[in-house]
Amino acid sequence: MKKITVILLSFALVGCLLLSACTCGETTATSPSTSPTTPTTTIPTIEGGTLRLYGADPATLDPALSADSDSHGYIVQIFSGLVRLDDNLEPAPDIAASWETSPDYMTYTFHLRDDVFFQDGRKVTAADFKYSWERACRPSTGSSTAGTYLIDIVGVDDVIRGQAEEISGVEIVDDSTLKVIIDAPRSYFLSKLTYPTAMVVDQSNVESGSGWWRQPNGTGPFKLKEWQQGSSLVLERNDSYYGDVAYLDSVEYRFLSGIPMNLYETGEIDVAGVGVYYIDRVTDTSGPFYQELHEFPELSFYWIGFNTAEPPFDDVNIRKAFSMAVDKDRIISLALRDLVQRADGILPPGIPGYNEDLVGLGFNVDAAKALIAASKYGDAANLPPITLTTSGYGAAISKIQEAIIYQWQENLGVEVKVRQLEPERYTYHLKEEKDNLFDMGWIADYPHPQDFLDVLFHTGAEYNYGEYSNPTLDALLDLAATELDVETSLAMYRQAEQMLVDDAAVLSLWFGRSYILVKPYVKGYEPNAMGYVMLNHVWLEEH
Repeated sequence: MKKITVILLSFALVGCLLLSACTCGETTATSPSTSPTTPTTTIPTIEGGTLRLYGADPATLDPALSADSDSHGYIVQIFSGLVRLDDNLEPAPDIAASWETSPDYMTYTFHLRDDVFFQDGRKVTAADFKYSWERACRPSTGSSTAGTYLIDIVGVDDVIRGQAEEISGVEIVDDSTLKVIIDAPRSYFLSKLTYPTAMVVDQSNVESGSGWWRQPNGTGPFKLKEWQQGSSLVLERNDSYYGDVAYLDSVEYRFLSGIPMNLYETGEIDVAGVGVYYIDRVTDTSGPFYQELHEFPELSFYWIGFNTAEPPFDDVNIRKAFSMAVDKDRIISLALRDLVQRADGILPPGIPGYNEDLVGLGFNVDAAKALIAASKYGDAANLPPITLTTSGYGAAISKIQEAIIYQWQENLGVEVKVRQLEPERYTYHLKEEKDNLFDMGWIADYPHPQDFLDVLFHTGAEYNYGEYSNPTLDALLDLAATELDVETSLAMYRQAEQMLVDDAAVLSLWFGRSYILVKPYVKGYEPNAMGYVMLNHVWLEEH
């Protein structure tokens, strides 16, 4: 993934944002019994060719509006920003060649490269970034991400509220120098600027009409060549790209053209996500796929959310009861074949601050029943009707959802109904349209606990879908965000995570990994822990 980096349980997008291998009920993860290979990068021996991938229509190609993983997968190829995440997931120069930070860590001065051009040939200047960020923040744009990823910049809140036209904390020093002032020292600020909302767009392109992003004038390594809605999307190499020019001539995404595994087997696509239904075939060491199977770490978290603003989940006893009535180990074993790691908390392994000693609520049916008895309802029979909101088009729900709902019925005597929202609406409308429960997943935008704990659970946060509110937690998260000592800050985040678990803010389910099949002639296809593959580093050998 946000992003948002959202992975819906009912669709289980395989965790690689560029694959968009949407297969109902499947989840990609790690298998403890297999040892697939990880690609190693070598020097390409041939250039050109077309990489064929499975995909889905983006909801938008506007960096200011994108809040879903499918759209992000295309946007990061077409657009770029001041900074990017390097192979170690640390902020690195991109359009900004360098920067300085003031002694109080609140002022950043960025120096732009002098060889960056929009794809129509116009040179990128500091004014383009100021325009792009102010446009993203204006209420008329309708961005759901600006308030999360740009909010640390002084004056952004005023623009978002419609009280100012310009961001006071952004100053154009000259064409190649941009000064940015933030409201407090924040160790993750540069990482936030790697998110699409902070990417640069061309003002004349944007002002050409409401559908401008169907013909985007970006700065990234690829251009949008063609897009046939519901059928395919083709990217072509941007030969004037300032960074590593792509080896590939083009990348073709095929939309909903069959089952990805079947398309991969017949040679119609070059990369495919692997879901639980196919894990036996691909992990068979004597089979045809094992040598093409690759495992990648993924900083992802999957959960069932509670609408804490409405009954019955405004009662902590009911939230705890529903959490403790689910046997996650059994579901992971039977429905997911032990291909994921059970989540007792929120921060996935690999995120700084991950707490191996965190104490989860555990599975305890008797305790769950006692919690309902201690609640204001007294008995499960007195609970109001409960509905789970999920993504789908009216088809059968996933086996995972079935298993969870069945356990609530068997262990608590509670019937839960399901209501589906169209997948293209789910991410963008869930906050307003959710019922009592909802399913959700999140892949890190940057490897920092703030991207999970603060972004998802701080009172009033855009992606706090369950409207959870805890003033004590808010105060702790605010302290952790501005604490300059790393270990002290991480200790605060661990404390915050334990508070969320103790209060059953969500029903944590699992942490994932990414399993994909890659044809032997495809080289350099290596998703990072956020699921991104920079396709300008991919090449095809003769085959």
